Amino acid sequence: MKALVYHGPNVKAWEDVPDPSIQEPTDCIVKVEATTICGTDLHIMKGDVPAVTDGRILGHEGVGTITEVGTAVGNFAVGDRVIISCITSCGTCSYCRKGLPSHCQTVGGIGWILGHLIDGTQAEYVRIPFADTSLYHLPEGVSDEQALFVSDIVPTGYEIGVRDGGVKPGDVVAVIGTGPVGLSAIMTAGLHGASRVIAVDLDDNRLELAGREFGATHTVNSGSPDWADQVRALTDGLGVDVAIEAVGLPATFAAALSVVRPGGQVANVGVHGKSVELPIQDKWIDNIRISMGLVNAVTGDMLLKMIAEGKLPVDKLATHRFSLAEIDEAYETFGNAARTKALKVVMTA
Repeated sequence: MKALVYHGPNVKAWEDVPDPSIQEPTDCIVKVEATTICGTDLHIMKGDVPAVTDGRILGHEGVGTITEVGTAVGNFAVGDRVIISCITSCGTCSYCRKGLPSHCQTVGGIGWILGHLIDGTQAEYVRIPFADTSLYHLPEGVSDEQALFVSDIVPTGYEIGVRDGGVKPGDVVAVIGTGPVGLSAIMTAGLHGASRVIAVDLDDNRLELAGREFGATHTVNSGSPDWADQVRALTDGLGVDVAIEAVGLPATFAAALSVVRPGGQVANVGVHGKSVELPIQDKWIDNIRISMGLVNAVTGDMLLKMIAEGKLPVDKLATHRFSLAEIDEAYETFGNAARTKALKVVMTA
């Protein structure tokens, strides 16, 4: 088969590799029909994830059809159309039973193994361990593109930003960064009854999209010297109830801290590659909470129901489409999102 193979920082190739095969009774093989690129894949290409070694097939999101099942797989059969979760879950270890499969002990203490510790989904076929608890059936009324974003991006924005950020009815929420993760947080904040959702970014194009397509009630360009005052003016002057950091930079983490009210919460969703400063000498007195984490991808069934009913405009995340054979062009487009105005690229077989 063909697959996108990592060969070290900034080196990758769409090349012939052996087809995957069943290794454990709980495995299945999925023919990949749609996949995408995550910001984490860009971090890998820069050499920021040393656990990813030469020869690894990248990718951890996908939709496809099962072509082979192990003898212990009971919930799925050959021919089933499925959504591949970015998190592999054994379903039985202590962390999986607590609803924290992101730290599944059976698969090595980290649930993100596809395209990381084992071969991933940017390929014609992929092996899925623990298929019964790591796949979703593709429901009627949900397109391949809509389903694709339930693999990772929408659960990430919802679970780590909105749910774990403690958003509750009536809250004013600021989302710092309107990339795909931030937009996912914006579109799902209404599920918890946020009264106002303020999108904050430097990119006017993305801010306009956040309001027009994804449900932001207000937008603020953080390039303005008084941007934080603009955010506070949309509250009672004290700041937002929940500030969701969806970029992963020291400056955006500091921005979230600057607009959260006393007694509020900062939900860090962004993946940070550098240390950030926590001015605890100033913030300890504000009674704020800070949460963070890797997505557990345990809300997929609920999100799929909301998508099927037209409650979440996830299809708007797809801005560029390619064939799998055009994966190099897809990486170029996604890696230069400021120029190409890309949100998510979709690659199909």
